[in-house]
Amino acid sequence: MAIERWDPLRELDLLTRFTPRHFGRWLQMPEIELQGKEWTPSADISEKPTEYVIRAELPAVRKEDAKVAVEGEIITISGERKEEKEDKDEKFVRRETFRGSFARSFRLPEDADTSRISAESKDGVLTVRVPRRVASKPARREIAVE
Repeated sequence: MAIERWDPLRELDLLTRFTPRHFGRWLQMPEIELQGKEWTPSADISEKPTEYVIRAELPAVRKEDAKVAVEGEIITISGERKEEKEDKDEKFVRRETFRGSFARSFRLPEDADTSRISAESKDGVLTVRVPRRVASKPARREIAVE
């Protein structure tokens, strides 16, 4: 049996989640700063006979705030999830949504055609299409024997 290290903040979190609401107002506790944490969007990469497809989940990121760049054999998806305008009447009890800059880089396969990459952002998902280069079949030719 493994010994688990006691985490008092986890215990406090569990207590606040499962405390019945009929005890009164939400428990007033200060928000814990998650310093040094960065948001990294998840990405799925698939391949088809004619292209590679990268789908990155970018909820609450406007398409103007997302960038796709290629340098050599590396493709980088980057951008920023910006802070929403504050409502003076709204006070957060808990915030788990990360804000700030992000970047993900992937090495492209040798047959990727970097000159024809396209990207589209729709419903919080950035879809990057990387076409494959068409491999030309070597032409058959006969060599004269001298």
